[in-house]
Amino acid sequence: MKTARIALWTILIAFLAVAAISPPAGAKKDEAPAGLKKMIAVVEFEDKSDRSRWNWTGPNPGRGMSDMLMTALVQSGEFSVMEREQLDHVLAEQNLGQSGMVTAQTAPQLGKLLGVTAIVYGSVSEFGYMASDTGGRISGLGGAGFSKTTARVSIDVRIIDTTTGEILLAETASDEKTQMGLKLSTEDFSFGHKGKFDQTLVGKATREAIEDLVESIVETLEDVPWTGRIIKASGMKIYLNAGQSTGITAGMKFNVYRMGEALIDPVTGLDLGAEEELLGVIEASDIKEKYAICSVVSGSGFDAGDMVRYE
Repeated sequence: MKTARIALWTILIAFLAVAAISPPAGAKKDEAPAGLKKMIAVVEFEDKSDRSRWNWTGPNPGRGMSDMLMTALVQSGEFSVMEREQLDHVLAEQNLGQSGMVTAQTAPQLGKLLGVTAIVYGSVSEFGYMASDTGGRISGLGGAGFSKTTARVSIDVRIIDTTTGEILLAETASDEKTQMGLKLSTEDFSFGHKGKFDQTLVGKATREAIEDLVESIVETLEDVPWTGRIIKASGMKIYLNAGQSTGITAGMKFNVYRMGEALIDPVTGLDLGAEEELLGVIEASDIKEKYAICSVVSGSGFDAGDMVRYE
């Protein structure tokens, strides 16, 4: 009997110990502190719209819509978005100037070069106006007649995890606006003039499609761990490619990983990711606007290009 009681107490103590160290139900293992913004890049969208069907003589909708998405993602307060000029420079150096060349195979290498958690890319499949005449002439307006004008926007977007090359989201966002009224010449507004563009039919459709995309991107990346890159290692000083603008604060600790050789499927040619070697832990100490200087807590051998992760 005594032996049975000892065994029972041993099991009970072990259970309580496990319960004490286990996270509460629903807790997110990789949840980052409030204000820590994940770094992403938005590649210029390809324009695959059929201009013979949808009338649009304005600027490239691929460039304009990707820029609108960048601005909306920044305004969401959830992300630090890589500047367009810096992104274009890296893509040009890697001969990846077109968004269609960003693939699951190239994403991990791009992630290492860009230092971002994810890359957003895609294409515009529909963009512009379609008008149907109802005939008739209005005094004083020459040949103007009543018409129904429809504006339609459709964007196909993918998000790739730069660590694994996994496609996290593949989604089509679209919207359509219709207006009955006078058929007058359509004025093409620049994407850069938000006030005017947002008042047009195509501008309203674009804005709603972009807002839908932002919601999907926020939800998709919510449980993806925050990652960054070491840009320089000098003795006990480690320089991180994120600072105040990304929400880094003094005292934050990050695990440092070195990615091994890429694991390529010999049949499909797909990059399946790579093994990670945990090198140690660093702590943010001196925070600048766009970078942070960290001190070594444990480990050694850190070098530029090593990945850091908040865990």
